[in-house]
Amino acid sequence: MGKKWSTTGYWAAFAMAVFLLCGVTAQASEDAAIKRGVYAGEIDLSGMTQEEAAAAVEAFVSGCSGVEITLAAGGGNEVTVTAGQLGISWANPGLVEDALALGTRGNVIERYKVLKDLEQEKKVYPIELAFDLQAINDILVNQCAVFDKKAVDASLVRENGTFRVIEGQAGYQMDVETSIDRINDELTDGWDYQPCTITLDVSVEEPRGSAQELAQVKDVLGSFTTSYSTSGSSRSANVENGCALINGTTLYPGEEFSAYEAVSPFTQANGYYMAGSYLNGKVVDSLGGGICQVSTTLYNAVLNAELEVTERHNHSMIVSYVDPSADAAIAESSGKDFKFVNNLEYPIYIEGYTANKKITFNIYGVETRDPGHEVRYESEVLEVIQPPADAIYADAAQPIGYIVTESAHIGYKARLWKIVYQDGVEVSRTQVNSSSYKMVPRSATVGVSTADPHAYEEILAAIGTANIDHVKNVIAMLTTPAPAPQPVQ
Repeated sequence: MGKKWSTTGYWAAFAMAVFLLCGVTAQASEDAAIKRGVYAGEIDLSGMTQEEAAAAVEAFVSGCSGVEITLAAGGGNEVTVTAGQLGISWANPGLVEDALALGTRGNVIERYKVLKDLEQEKKVYPIELAFDLQAINDILVNQCAVFDKKAVDASLVRENGTFRVIEGQAGYQMDVETSIDRINDELTDGWDYQPCTITLDVSVEEPRGSAQELAQVKDVLGSFTTSYSTSGSSRSANVENGCALINGTTLYPGEEFSAYEAVSPFTQANGYYMAGSYLNGKVVDSLGGGICQVSTTLYNAVLNAELEVTERHNHSMIVSYVDPSADAAIAESSGKDFKFVNNLEYPIYIEGYTANKKITFNIYGVETRDPGHEVRYESEVLEVIQPPADAIYADAAQPIGYIVTESAHIGYKARLWKIVYQDGVEVSRTQVNSSSYKMVPRSATVGVSTADPHAYEEILAAIGTANIDHVKNVIAMLTTPAPAPQPVQ
């Protein structure tokens, strides 16, 4: 026979059932709100719904958009932007769902334990931020990279026969990729949401040279002068302009000099005029005509200084201002350049000047050669190619009387020798270069257009002699007016 419940036991069981029922009902209501003691960062989410909590965090992140971030660029320069300009956003919105679920999962005992723990210590979910890497890149490129600059080496200026040192300046170069990472890391890992300064990844390039080092540059290592006395005003101006563009160059050990880069571009804005130059075996007017005399004069000064020539080309046809194989042409159309390297242990200084239609280059440095050391250069002509008979071309578009002539150019094959003397005794002889210059016959373009059949036959016959002088005589005869008839006395 089973044991009967007492009245007291019955009511106790009833009370427990009511407690459990009410507890479940209350728990269901509480599950719609975040428990007390739950935070997102420093935001108290207690009692908030999921939507309210999300709105609170979004408002906080939005409020951070106006916080100023200073970016320290090169040379002590700073750029101040806001977190909003860097593309700040909330990276872990899932924390709200986690916060809402806290204390609602598991059995009664587990939930009870979580609630008791929250009474003793709050639960903080960290707010994670993200930034727009493209926005950061754009700010770095457009606003910070403007402070990048190349180092300016210390240099020399020669004035009134005296050298003056110009101090160098450090250069700065920002690494965009690593600077993006640096900004992103600092703002997503431990940032306190307050204005701050972030130093970008900027490398410093120190300038070369010092006043002490450059003060040693005072010896003339090599010098050369050529004359342009027969040049017209435009060619003379081009020679003087090119000389001025090279004058004052300081070249450090191991550094290469390009004559083309120094004197280009060949434009009016850069000081050049139309003057004669060689092109395809003819003399034609071009901007900068005559500039090759500048590179040639410098070439010979470089040879005398015994610097290392890395690129040199001869002219297509022989020039008159230096011996065969002693020239150095530069030409934009054919890619010709004159280059040399400072292969010495000290800096060198290039001085160039013009006076009385002569151009001179002096190369200064530190003389380390033995006092008895001397170099000379000799041109050896291997072959002379004389031009054949005159070349004459008929031009039916021009009238009789029109004639344009081109001078003949003798062809040469030559080479240049470097001869070294020690105390007046030859100790070595080395070939420096070899050159081949085109032979070009004297030529003329002659107009043959006329309504007179007899004159036409005469000019064609003259052209057939391949003698320009004879053609000129025939032209003079055909174009000289007949004398007026004399009146009968």
